[in-house]
Amino acid sequence: MSEDNLKAVCIYARNQKGVLKDIAGTFADHNANIVMIHLETIHGRNEDAYDELYIEYEGDVHQDNLLTALHELSGVRDVIQHVSFGDIYGKRVIIIGGGAQVAQVAMGAVNEADRHNIRGERISVDTIPLVGEKTLSQAVDAVTRLPRVEILVLAGSLMGGAVSESVDRVKAAGIPVIALNMAGSVADHADLVVTDPIQAGVFAVMHVSTIAVFDVNRVRGRRF
Repeated sequence: MSEDNLKAVCIYARNQKGVLKDIAGTFADHNANIVMIHLETIHGRNEDAYDELYIEYEGDVHQDNLLTALHELSGVRDVIQHVSFGDIYGKRVIIIGGGAQVAQVAMGAVNEADRHNIRGERISVDTIPLVGEKTLSQAVDAVTRLPRVEILVLAGSLMGGAVSESVDRVKAAGIPVIALNMAGSVADHADLVVTDPIQAGVFAVMHVSTIAVFDVNRVRGRRF
């Protein structure tokens, strides 16, 4: 099922043993398959610990029956229906690297995303400026654990070693990688190398767009 058909709810439930099991079981009982869950502990006015569970699910589900059943669970305080993150924020472009380069790539990506989103698409841009081989490697590896990521852009002057190994793992997970033309071995591991940071951002958004004609897979291994 496509992300456009995902439904979402936010459940406020008491933080105690067995509550999460009951919630998951209720979704299964109503033919709903959970595809994403985010849990965060908050506190009520009486300092009672509550979990805020954001859940996205799919399936041929009778919404009213599911919401009623969730409300009736012991320990559940409230259930709020939402639009899924995919419908709101859409496909994600992740930009990681040095501050100045990240800013330029983001400029190109945001401007291009605006051109597509104004026509009804949903493409969002996430950035983080980082330094250090270990820090960059951890951030690149974490990309595979983020939801809705469609492409990664590495923006910096020097990247290699463990970062290149992380790039290979991201690519193996099916996420293409664009790198700026930089010193180090990362440029040799990326799918595409682009000298102009603004153009790199534009390329990234054009790749994830459903209406653009650019495809990283068709120019893999080239340098621009």
